[in-house]
Amino acid sequence: MTYATQQDLVDRFGSDELIQLTDRANVGTIDSTVVNRVLGDADAEINGYLAGQYALPLATVPAVLVRLACDIARYQLSADRVTEAVRDRYKDSVAMLSKIARGEVQLGVATGQAPAPTDSGIAYSAPDRVFSSNTLSDY
Repeated sequence: MTYATQQDLVDRFGSDELIQLTDRANVGTIDSTVVNRVLGDADAEINGYLAGQYALPLATVPAVLVRLACDIARYQLSADRVTEAVRDRYKDSVAMLSKIARGEVQLGVATGQAPAPTDSGIAYSAPDRVFSSNTLSDY
């Protein structure tokens, strides 16, 4: 499942910018192979944060994840010519994903997409203690 599509990137940043960032062959068009690769990388990064809180893949993609995926993909596409604005949006996306991972921000997923259990307590059972401070007090 992908969180964003090539069209989402075009809608947010324009086709001219996407051509500049992906057209490695200088043919004047968006290179879909490059776009799909960075969108896959963005999905993997997002899933790394979501896996602790949500059962993946999500049945529906919340709008916030589309935005985060677009910002992450744009940052990855910019590579050696990243602007301060693009870097800031990426950092904001990572900060938001961290909040989601900690449970501070909820995605509002639909029924059937409950968060994965977070009870990580350790359970044990053992017989009663034979030696304690009371039973050893005479020694």
